[in-house]
Amino acid sequence: MALPTTSRAWSIRDIHSDSFDGLVLQENVPLPQLGEHDVLVQVEAVSLNYRDLAIPRGLYPFAMSLPVVPGSDSSGIVLAVGPKVTRVSKGDRVCTLFNEHHQTNPITPEAVGSGLGGAVDGTLRNYGVFGEHCLVKAPSSLNAVEASTLTCAPLTAWNALYGLQSKAIKAGDWVLTQGTGGVSLAAIQFAVAAGATVVSTTSTDDKADALKKLGASHVINYKQTPNWGEVARALTPGGLGFDHILEIGGAASVAQSLKAIKLEGVITLIGFLTSSEKQPPLMDALNHLCIVRGIFVGSRQQFEEMNRAIDSAKIHPVVDSNLFSFEDMKKAYQHQWESKHFGKVVIKIVN
Repeated sequence: MALPTTSRAWSIRDIHSDSFDGLVLQENVPLPQLGEHDVLVQVEAVSLNYRDLAIPRGLYPFAMSLPVVPGSDSSGIVLAVGPKVTRVSKGDRVCTLFNEHHQTNPITPEAVGSGLGGAVDGTLRNYGVFGEHCLVKAPSSLNAVEASTLTCAPLTAWNALYGLQSKAIKAGDWVLTQGTGGVSLAAIQFAVAAGATVVSTTSTDDKADALKKLGASHVINYKQTPNWGEVARALTPGGLGFDHILEIGGAASVAQSLKAIKLEGVITLIGFLTSSEKQPPLMDALNHLCIVRGIFVGSRQQFEEMNRAIDSAKIHPVVDSNLFSFEDMKKAYQHQWESKHFGKVVIKIVN
């Protein structure tokens, strides 16, 4: 069977602050010749992140270059490899790496500027040619839809819990997660698998039940309990606070996280959600004698470590019950934009 030479691909042509009309489906986009270290991948599924919605609306604060094929997260099957490729083989299921030059930590300026679907062409297409450094083998225990969710949110959660080696999560630790986004859901699964106790915050009782089913031991409704930091801290042994807090709410919640953190505990700042509220001063970290750490997804090395753990612990990512077709990609964007999802929103490229 002849290898494809063109692909259908979505493209962000321009910015529309009030819609996704800048997204255009293109036919017969030429594929580049396979280089010595390149891999031809048939994309099976793509999952969405808030970043994917922010870019076509002009809300993304990091490196981007238009026009661009959107999407960073995907799983696919290797159709062909260049003669010097060693990490993957024809027939392997692979996942894409968010920042293609983030191979190991520490992250470099070059890696920060190499994000798929922003700075370089991403994954919302039928076929793509990627450098082998931009791919990792998918966990063997996951199907294509599940594997497509790993690139950003779970890897960010893994980096938050394991990336600072001297403070890596261990059995007996207490972890606080916020909300029901992809990073928080994955963090609950990883923390429980490590033998930690998880406390989560959310806004509704329905979501609280879902978080408990996932493994959270305690759930606090932050709308009913605005001072949730002290309430959460009181749940920890001796009221000493949390070893790890994944801070996703931004300015609106950092002050509460500082109230809940343990001495020498780690608050990991994640995402770029904006808020008009005043940011707590940086010196507050000194007042609470804690570590405040900003991260940007994770490295290829961490991705491979995470995938081994997923296989070992039989962890299955949380996927939204609504799956979308390639042609209905804009509907998937709108579904997530309107916060109608629970778990990762996935677009199936191959049915």
